[in-house]
Amino acid sequence: MKCVCPECKNDIDVSKHPKITKGYVIECPLCGIVLEVVSLDGDKVALEIVDEGK
Repeated sequence: MKCVCPECKNDIDVSKHPKITKGYVIECPLCGIVLEVVSLDGDKVALEIVDEGK
């Protein structure tokens, strides 16, 4: 599974995270921003930037 960082547009290979589910948090390896999985649909993974100010 792959997805795209909404910040830097880098392709992220999320297959390295075998237990990925909605709400799972990952870090973009290129820009370092923290991202949360908001939906999973087959091989499509949608990410949102985590608001660290919450």
